[in-house]
Formats: sequence, structure tokens, C-alpha cells
Amino acid sequence: MATDTSIPPSRPLGGSGALARLAPVPLFLLQPLLGRIVRKIATLRPEIFGRIGPHTGKCFLIDPVNMPFVLVLHPDPAHPRLRAAWRHNAPAYDARIAGRFLTLLAVADGRLDGDALFFTRELVIEGDTEAAVCLRNALDDQEGGIADDIAAMFGPPGKATLALLRRVGSHDDDR
Repeated sequence: MATDTSIPPSRPLGGSGALARLAPVPLFLLQPLLGRIVRKIATLRPEIFGRIGPHTGKCFLIDPVNMPFVLVLHPDPAHPRLRAAWRHNAPAYDARIAGRFLTLLAVADGRLDGDALFFTRELVIEGDTEAAVCLRNALDDQEGGIADDIAAMFGPPGKATLALLRRVGSHDDDR
């Protein structure tokens, strides 16, 4: 796996910024939630997999560089998987998409232009760039953001959390 130095490495959770103040969560608690999220998105938005096309068998590493873990996405329409892995134990991948957490959220949410962020190096893509572009295009083509779908899964607390993250992101506090 290549290491890219254009995006600062994750800093300890004791650093500054709203995300840095979050207590670390044991990954075993996240795994069932991530599985539920990817299965729900697959049910609500099956067209995403059509847009990913021949890359549904690929492994995507979603790397929020200011978090202690990475997300591993296997967008197989029959058995979609999303799990967290500690940064130091990240698996091999076909494509890596890296950026700050709130930047990645805003791109997935359709609020920021992934191409512009790529050219300003706020978003880094490594490996199979065609697969990464297909994933980004699949998300861009969605009416409404998948972040809203995910928040709705958790009712009012989920919607409130998403609203808070969007406010924090609009103030760029994750840097």
C-alpha cells in the first residue's frame, strides 16, 4: 500500500477539532452498524451498484485521515459489506479514497465536488482510479444524499447527529 503525504496523517484523538474530541469507539461495536447501513443503502438504492458496474467485486478503502480507523467497502450487490479496520491494520485494497472525515461525508452527501477536491489534493485517490471514479459517479447520481438515508435509519438522534456534522463541516472544524 502506498503512503500519501499530501494529506496530514491522523492525529491523536486528544488534538483540536470537534472530531478529535470524540472518544474512541471499539470497532466491534461499529461492525454491526456498518453492516446494517450498507445493506439498507443496497435495498434503498440498488442503482448504485449498476453505476459501479464491473467494479462491484473490488475492495474500496475509505480513509478518513483524521480518524483512527478506515472503512472497507465491498460493493457486491448480492452481499454488500462495510466494516471498520484500525488504520495500522488496513487490508489490501483496489482503490483508496482519502480525505478528512467531514470532507468525505460532504462528497458522499453531494455537497462538495469530488473533482475539485481531488485537484486541490483535499481528496486523494490511489490504486484503481477508474473504480474510484465509478463509485463517486454512482454517489453523485443519487437524488438526495445517502447521508440522509443513513441518518433516517437511526430516527431523530440520527438526523440530529447528521445536522450537527453538517454544521461542523460548514465551519471546517475537522481540520
